[in-house]
Order: sequence, then structure tokens, then C-alpha cells
Amino acid sequence: MAPEAKRRKRTNRSRSPIKLTELSASIQRKRTAEGLSLRQVARQVGLGASTLWRLERGRGVPDSATLARLAEWLSVPLERLVDVARPTKRKAIVYYEDENTPDIVEAHLRADRRLSPETAKALVELFRVAYNQFARKKR
Repeated sequence: MAPEAKRRKRTNRSRSPIKLTELSASIQRKRTAEGLSLRQVARQVGLGASTLWRLERGRGVPDSATLARLAEWLSVPLERLVDVARPTKRKAIVYYEDENTPDIVEAHLRADRRLSPETAKALVELFRVAYNQFARKKR
């Protein structure tokens, strides 16, 4: 690939309103939690396995139709995966009532601009461990 094409590709990714880190982490977390292979998920979502591999690693930018299918498969609102410009300085974190608490907390931590991505990730892992240890199990 020519240097100019590489620069253009990087620029398009950096301008994308899609939260690529959130998307890739969500895909990987759900896929591994359900014990599914890339090919199985790709079939469920209607993508090629190589495309899903790139998205799971944050190396690709999905088109709108792909993003909508992924949001549906992840059972998250599309607004969670897209950085929508808001007239106010505060951004709303959107979630569904049936989402579990660790995923909601993770969305809040990732959205906190005062935390570096590494710090947010560490806090998410700590919260998940503590939550799993202390949460009441369904009977």
C-alpha cells in the first residue's frame, strides 16, 4: 500500500465516530464468554471471519449496516458504539434494563475522560472480579 493511502486510511479511522475500542472489547468479551469461534460469530452476524477478526482487534472500521448487526448481536444500543455529538458538555451513557451491571459500569469507566484507557481497563477488571465475588447468585 502506498504511503499516501496508509495515511488516508489512518485518518479515516481517527475521524470515525465509532467507538472502536468499545466495539472490539465488546465483541471479544461476548465471543469468549459464549465460547464461540470467530467463524461462528461471523456466520451469526453475516460477516466474513477476516472482517470480524479485524474488528475484534480494533483494526477496521465497520460500515453502518455491519455496525447495526454487531450492536444487535451484542445486545447493546447502537448509541453505545457511536460517539454522537451532543449540544451539552455531558454525554449520556445509554443502556438497556436487561444489561448486566458490570457492562454498564464498564461503559461509564470507558467514557470517563479523566481516566486513561489503561486505567479504565484495570478498574473494569477489578470491578468484574469484585462483582462476581459479592453479587448474589440467582436462585
